[in-house]
Amino acid sequence: MTDTTAAKIRPPRNQWWDVWDQFKTHKGALVGLTIFVAILGLILIGPLVWHIDPTYVDFRARNKGFSLAHPLGTDQLGRDLLARMMAGGKVSISVGLTAMSLSIFLGATIGVLAGYFKRLDGHLMRLTDLFLALPLLPLLLLMVTLFRDPLSKGFGPEGGIFLLIVTAIGATSWMQTARIVRGEVLALKEREFVLAARSIGTPAHRLVLRHILPNVMSPIMVSATLGIASAIITESALSFLGLGFPPDFPTWGRLLFDAVDQIQLYPWRVILPGIAISLTVLSVNYIGDGLRDALDPRIRGR
Repeated sequence: MTDTTAAKIRPPRNQWWDVWDQFKTHKGALVGLTIFVAILGLILIGPLVWHIDPTYVDFRARNKGFSLAHPLGTDQLGRDLLARMMAGGKVSISVGLTAMSLSIFLGATIGVLAGYFKRLDGHLMRLTDLFLALPLLPLLLLMVTLFRDPLSKGFGPEGGIFLLIVTAIGATSWMQTARIVRGEVLALKEREFVLAARSIGTPAHRLVLRHILPNVMSPIMVSATLGIASAIITESALSFLGLGFPPDFPTWGRLLFDAVDQIQLYPWRVILPGIAISLTVLSVNYIGDGLRDALDPRIRGR
């Protein structure tokens, strides 16, 4: 069999392999992916190896430094900081992923509807402008203050606060995604393949789902990675202000809040969660940069 014949019968290469090949050329994205996977492995697998309860109080081990028994030391109540860092990372990243999913769903839905249906464009964009004009931090603080007690009673202290923070962050961070997706849809709906599908009578919902939405996945995925970083920072800020999870429910922001009173005596208690937040946010941002380049057909293949 000749090479020409083999090339003819060889199945077409999956597009995602091309995306991965382009992604691998972005060194910062590879480093970010490695760091993010390492952090995920630590917070998911670490508790299976390190069995100390992050909420266990041992007054005899208060304010201990680094040691074999407590590699990252203990806090003012004798709680193991390594266990609390791993538990806090699981909560913070869970908040980031869940809030990002809600934000992307809202932003993509509103962006597609506004871009494709002209009669909805004005109303949805005015709604987007309204949310963009709102002061987000005071709005978040107001939502947490008003709904924390009712949700805590209905879903428990941890479940209620998790639901509240995820909803508050997701409901106030979808606007940029909506604007980006709307712009992409406005350009796509005038393309030849969309006009051809419309000319043969393809229903609007099928045209959106099969032709429009798959072609706007690139900006949606990039917005998703950046949304994770933004949600983690917002949750950390709320917890640092004392408006996040309960004191016995660790997050990286809560660890910062608990340690700020003793920052001069035990600075590593602030440095450690600060480094964890910074590394996670930076790694996710670099992954987003790599995805942006890899998913752009104008750059892919260079």
